[in-house]
Amino acid sequence: MKSGGSSFWSNGSVPLIEPEFLSSIIAVASDIALVITQDGDILSVLINQQDTSFGKLDHWEGRSIRNFLTTESIPKLNAVLAAFARGDAPRKAVELNHSDNAIWEFPIRYSFHPFGNDKSLLMLGRDLRPIAETQQQLVQAQMSLEQGYEARREFDARYRLLLRTVHDPIAFVSVGDGRVRDINEPAAALLGTTREDLVGSSFFQEFRDRRGEEFIEGLVNAAISENAAGLEVQTRRSRSRVTVTPHIFRAAGERVLICRLSGDDGTSVKYDGLSLNLSVLFDKGADAMVFTSIDGTVLTCNDSFLDLVDAAHLGDVKGRNLAEYLGRGQIDMSVLIENARRSGQMRMYATKMMNDFGSKTAVEMSATYLNDRSEPELGFVIRDASRVDAVRKPAPAQAGDDSNRNVMELVGSASLKEIVSETTDVVEKMCIETAVALTRNNRVAAAEMLGLSRQSLYVKLRKYGLLNKDADSSD
Repeated sequence: MKSGGSSFWSNGSVPLIEPEFLSSIIAVASDIALVITQDGDILSVLINQQDTSFGKLDHWEGRSIRNFLTTESIPKLNAVLAAFARGDAPRKAVELNHSDNAIWEFPIRYSFHPFGNDKSLLMLGRDLRPIAETQQQLVQAQMSLEQGYEARREFDARYRLLLRTVHDPIAFVSVGDGRVRDINEPAAALLGTTREDLVGSSFFQEFRDRRGEEFIEGLVNAAISENAAGLEVQTRRSRSRVTVTPHIFRAAGERVLICRLSGDDGTSVKYDGLSLNLSVLFDKGADAMVFTSIDGTVLTCNDSFLDLVDAAHLGDVKGRNLAEYLGRGQIDMSVLIENARRSGQMRMYATKMMNDFGSKTAVEMSATYLNDRSEPELGFVIRDASRVDAVRKPAPAQAGDDSNRNVMELVGSASLKEIVSETTDVVEKMCIETAVALTRNNRVAAAEMLGLSRQSLYVKLRKYGLLNKDADSSD
């Protein structure tokens, strides 16, 4: 063995070590030391006297080491012995698991060294049980942390669900900076804005003639006083009188106010029977319902719509444009928005809904323009028409209209080229009539739906005699 290039160990300066001292040196230098033959028989067992956890292993001597190894460790030992037999000593230590009486196991990391002239091997081992115990403690600590995180997520989910479903207007306000930590939708509606605009903003700014520090201090005094009466204030946006009833608590070293808002009559937001029924209908209705912004961005929807587009939860569709799920995309969306804004609503618009996987479903839609708020929205009711289409019969063709004759009747009386030419005109006319009807005679929208220019649409309307017909219908 050489270290640092020193010649001390190779020039004969090292005196011979007496046998009784050699064994004690080896025992102290390692936790356990074994001297084995090339066949694996144990010649000697040396144990560090400072470590009593091994017990007495005198019965190992004279027996094969394989009798005291676990099943998965025997191939490792055989590989090391085979390498020494080839003259290729392993450079890395080998981890072996010992077993005794089938109930006691302990892992040891051994380094192998040639020993003596009879080609015996000296195995110097380090007990890995302290490392294993440390690793086990780390695993248990990690599992405890994971359990703590799971419990925290569970409580957070309960809190979010409770805040979302409770009908009372509730706001959480930090005492330190006076900002809104969280607020539910009824409270945001009472203040005349949305939850997203309020979270993180200063709470006092939502009320008239209120200063930040004085207002928060007044809420704290009201919360700790024996008088349960709240503060009467006036909202800045809606100009309505509300009463703020605060309660104070401490969380994560920070004082937080939970404020219950009520109207000037001392009551919370009223939910009559109609509102409750509409809420239940939205949640459990068979037809899909979607509310979007004026440009078609999805704000909320019910579970029936999620089933229709094969979405897992609201987060998958919220913020996306409804046009992404329509068969004709933005063309359908433009027709729906334009007609709803012009007349307030649009009924029975037939199209197809498409999910993210490309699957299409025939639907019938109705759109309603909701302009009773500062930012108008659109409400859509969507019904699955795939089953209805299977039982519906096509409308009978008008008598005397040669262009709508059954194609089968032309076979034998005209050439194939003439049949194809005539049926092409029939299909083209039907598509133009359908587009004009869907867009309520809005020829710009109809041309966009058909992928034609406005001039080309006028040419085809004139070709099929639909100009006068459309003019008469619009009068």
